[in-house]
Amino acid sequence: MTFRFVSGNLALDFAGTLQHRRHDRRELLRDPADLLAWTTAAGLVTGTPALRPGDLDRAVALREAIFRAAGAAIRGEPPADDDRATINAAAAPPPPVPSLPGPGAAGNPVHRAGDVRAALSQVARAAIDLLGGAVPGTLKECGSGTCTRLYLDTSRRGTRRWCDMRECGNRAKAAAFRARQRT
Repeated sequence: MTFRFVSGNLALDFAGTLQHRRHDRRELLRDPADLLAWTTAAGLVTGTPALRPGDLDRAVALREAIFRAAGAAIRGEPPADDDRATINAAAAPPPPVPSLPGPGAAGNPVHRAGDVRAALSQVARAAIDLLGGAVPGTLKECGSGTCTRLYLDTSRRGTRRWCDMRECGNRAKAAAFRARQRT
């Protein structure tokens, strides 16, 4: 499973683990192993974090609360009380604990110890910072007709239209080019 981290914010990347929400939905967190793979790919924990019963359900509930709350923010509305409560509850556990390993450690020099709840706490805290206005940039939804990924536009002019130029931007430009060629 390959995960994409193009949203400019950890919480938005997590919300993107359900793709194409309008049609042909593609769930990237199908089972606990996918959740473990995402937490590792996101760099939240080192190794394989402990997984408790219900962690996948809590993760999906957090993801959906983040997506709805971010959508509300895009529309200039406050998040729903249930979504706010879900995000705040997920942020309550302590996040993964970073530590520097001793000499001779290979790979990533920072070790991050924690379980899945600790990793989700970090995701929820990123959502709180984003939705609370502590993160610079403009929250947007991808301009592609098929993509529903949310992203943080930090471009100088604030005119970014797609979550990722290589994926959605190129598709949109190619489709526009083909449409012009037909006329």
